Amino acid sequence: MARFLYEAKKNPKDTVKGVLVADNRSAAIQKIAGMGYYLVSIDEESAVTQQAEGAASGMFGRISSKDIANFTRQLSDLLESGLTIVRALDLLHDQTSNKRLKYVIMDVRDFCVAGNPLSNALGRHPRVFSNLYVSMVRSGEMGGALENILKRLSDFGEKQLEVETKIKTALAYPILMSVVGLVTIIVLMTFVIPKMMVMFSDLGQALPLPTQILLFISNTVKNYWWVIAIAIFFIGAFLVKTYATKEGRLAMDRMKLKMPIFGQLIMKVEIGRFARTLVTLLENGVPILESLKVTSDTIDNAVMKEELERAYGAVKEGASLSKGLFNSKVIPPVVVNIIAIGEEAGHIERSLFKVAQGYDRESDEAVKMMMSLLEPALILTLGVVVGFIVIAMLLPIFEINFMTR
Repeated sequence: MARFLYEAKKNPKDTVKGVLVADNRSAAIQKIAGMGYYLVSIDEESAVTQQAEGAASGMFGRISSKDIANFTRQLSDLLESGLTIVRALDLLHDQTSNKRLKYVIMDVRDFCVAGNPLSNALGRHPRVFSNLYVSMVRSGEMGGALENILKRLSDFGEKQLEVETKIKTALAYPILMSVVGLVTIIVLMTFVIPKMMVMFSDLGQALPLPTQILLFISNTVKNYWWVIAIAIFFIGAFLVKTYATKEGRLAMDRMKLKMPIFGQLIMKVEIGRFARTLVTLLENGVPILESLKVTSDTIDNAVMKEELERAYGAVKEGASLSKGLFNSKVIPPVVVNIIAIGEEAGHIERSLFKVAQGYDRESDEAVKMMMSLLEPALILTLGVVVGFIVIAMLLPIFEINFMTR
């Protein structure tokens, strides 16, 4: 996808300038013609603009999902109270503490002052406002219901944020335990154990097998830590490089879905996101093909993204969405059947809403189950490792006591 700067005639007197996202120049020209404009000029946006945005990102920090949800909610409230878009953006610029968001709001405001639609102004910042966000704002502008669309976008963003927060909160404690346990083990292996082993070796007696194993591991970590660090670096670099390719990402994401517990959680979160995004777009008048394309962009898992792209192709050829998803290996048959029933009854949005609600509940249950299994497993693993270290350190002491008696 590329971004194009265009200038067009809205009527013989009015000229509009804007930015739109399209696969290529021809697709961009078709989009402009579809808006009812007469094209004057069009150019692909230079990398300079995108680099400037990236520099602003590095200079001012990041914009979180919570920042976007708050911005959207406040903008909706201000527009509903009767303020113009430009005046509302001025107020939000003054109220916002995030420096990068201030920069983005001011750029959007200046672009709107020049006579461009809000959706085109937001489209100038794809790293901040997703395709879903821009598409819904555009549909709100076309339908004259921008305030309602922004409210729904805010609700959608807050729901997504709630799901992400639940997962992060659930993983925080196990990650903290893992880090503390790993640091403790490294300190024991590199500092404490070698000093005790020197004392045992001075006694000139044979060490028990567990103590010998522990001593070997300790010496390896202490003397060859740099080899281990280099190996970890190259393995990490290989995985990152592999994940950057389409085939590698598909293979790795397929492995994620097959993981016990975690795989089910990933699948349920992604299906819930797919259903919630699609129903939000369809309810606001976005055509099914554009909705599927935007929804596909919001999915993180490459396997599920490929399934949605295949469904997009089937729908484009005239098939229904349920038929496009019929042979999916990722999306469960029950979801496809619910969508098919909705299509037959003429209320696919209601069916997708039920799917989203159902999988949100299942995601919550999967998080709880994961935590109920992960914490005991983690404690047991750390207990076994620390227990082995303690036993291996105490065995020589017990033997010395036995010999002195």
